[in-house]
Amino acid sequence: MKPKRYFTPDEANQMLPLVRAIVRDILERGDILRSLGSEGRGVSPRFQKAMDDISALTQELEDLGCRYKDAGFCLGMVDFPACINGQEILLCWQSDEDLVCHYHRKDEGYAGRRRIPPNWYANGQFPVAATEV
Repeated sequence: MKPKRYFTPDEANQMLPLVRAIVRDILERGDILRSLGSEGRGVSPRFQKAMDDISALTQELEDLGCRYKDAGFCLGMVDFPACINGQEILLCWQSDEDLVCHYHRKDEGYAGRRRIPPNWYANGQFPVAATEV
């Protein structure tokens, strides 16, 4: 079993280009699943291929140390384990966000998302996305 990896907010953001590409592929497979409707679920080769691809892609994320959290394959949510001030939390990112800027406690989930405090970043400031410069 692989040891658990903890990310800093800066490390999660550095990994984001790769994570974003993997999530984009997951979301594309989710679109395929939705296009098949209820008639194609479970029986068509396209359905099985999309599910196999999603399984492999989510495993890629887990191999990186993060976890895909969107069962509907339409929002692209990823959690990055972190340990801040001795407390295990999850840094969280959604595919429509430029950067990893939120976190929640393990028992809270998405509804408990809060903005990452500036002092958790290496330079003590919120990061600026390339689109904001």
